[in-house]
Amino acid sequence: MITLKGTLGIEDFKKIVLHNEPISVANETLKRVEDSFQFLKEFSENKIIYGVNTGFGPMAQYKIKDEQRIQLQYNLIRSHATGAGNPIDKISIKASMLARLNTLSLGHSGVHPSAITLMTQLINRTILPVIYEHGGVGASGDLVQLAHMALVLIGEGEVYYKNEIQPTAEVFKAENLQPISVELREGLALMNGTSVMSGIGMVNTIQTRNLLDWMVKTSAAINEIVQAYDDHLSLELNHSKKHKGQRKIAEIMREHLKDSKLTRKREHHLYNGLQTGDVFEEKVQEYYSLRCVPQILGPVLDTLNGVEKILVEEVNSANDNPIIDLETRQVYHGGNFHGDYVSLEMDKLKIVVTKMTMLAERQLNYLLNSKLNDLLPPFVNLGTLGLNFGMQGAQFTATSTTAESQMLSNPMYVHSIPNNNDNQDIVSMGANAALITQKVIENGYQVVAIELLTIVQAIEYLEVQDKVSSQTKAVYDAVRNVVPSFTEDAVLYPLIKKIKETVLKISV
Repeated sequence: MITLKGTLGIEDFKKIVLHNEPISVANETLKRVEDSFQFLKEFSENKIIYGVNTGFGPMAQYKIKDEQRIQLQYNLIRSHATGAGNPIDKISIKASMLARLNTLSLGHSGVHPSAITLMTQLINRTILPVIYEHGGVGASGDLVQLAHMALVLIGEGEVYYKNEIQPTAEVFKAENLQPISVELREGLALMNGTSVMSGIGMVNTIQTRNLLDWMVKTSAAINEIVQAYDDHLSLELNHSKKHKGQRKIAEIMREHLKDSKLTRKREHHLYNGLQTGDVFEEKVQEYYSLRCVPQILGPVLDTLNGVEKILVEEVNSANDNPIIDLETRQVYHGGNFHGDYVSLEMDKLKIVVTKMTMLAERQLNYLLNSKLNDLLPPFVNLGTLGLNFGMQGAQFTATSTTAESQMLSNPMYVHSIPNNNDNQDIVSMGANAALITQKVIENGYQVVAIELLTIVQAIEYLEVQDKVSSQTKAVYDAVRNVVPSFTEDAVLYPLIKKIKETVLKISV
């Protein structure tokens, strides 16, 4: 049981969202929410407070009668539940609901405590709102996507329940759940904020770190397969640059390869004074996709660490409007719901994931092109050349998938389109950025899965299972546990899918 106290980290998201750890809300947190609600109720009696006794957006100049306040909140939720496109995946929705619950628990929103209670129950029972990809522009937060979440909290809309989409009202009846009490600004408070883009973003960072771990493993393994010199991974070379990411990637790869019998020492071959003639049979240096891995994956690691920091700050922030401050006994109007922080970080993330994918595709090409590696048969074909095709067909998939990611890497952060009667005159497109990044990450898994299958086939062709490092042997075994060896042509798409879904996510 994880007790929410207003602070969540990456590990908390992993435990709750991926591993279904149950949650509770600390008593002091519930008290803070209750105090915030009661303060706003008293404070707003003789004052104009946006979204409590006014219309919304460009209609904020219209005063709402006291007897219409509650209806105003219902109207907002129902009118903005306009999502379209494909439903967002359940893991991302659960992460988004957790992010929303956390920000409302900070006591800056003035919601009725029943919202906290119901959201906790829904997360624990994995009853998740059906939320669609298209709708939010990320300025007043994820208004449209969060409207679908709010719709469920008032007992309407649809939910995922027992792996099916069902009407919320029927599920609430079956589970003996009560909709929230709509009192002051529950509609606006639930919908104003960055929780969907942030929830998806948190899952994206978790999946990217896992993908990066596997990319380091494959990069180390391919250096073994081609018996590369190891000085490009040396501490001395990599510490002559100041970048933490580069140094860390090189360190991880050195550790990975420490018991390899295949990588070579330059002093044993090129520094021994035995090379003569005008043409060297031995390669003096490897191709960049092998030799420059720390310099390529180092920026990926540094960027990922920065993205994680911003995302953790965002999910632990008040991203609502207006903001209630119990210490000063005041209500502040502003723009904490704006999603630029998340949008920019998602664009950064998808760029580095695409670069990772490009590296995997080039390493794959090196293995498949016998004229480059001068070691393996064309397309790592373990059958009869001419009659069989090996990994030839899979390369087309890797290439086309990489090309799609390259196109998708154009930033959303600078694609603002004014709307809402120009009230929202500059927007973040944060949810779009997070969802496109999610697609780019999925593409990365696809390409690395193909590379992994090729690597284990290459190890078998070279018969070096007993010479590769213990960590590469563990990678080899992990792949072989789900995909058998093949020499004759096989239908590869189910095998690649197994690696993608099983092996690449094994450490999450």
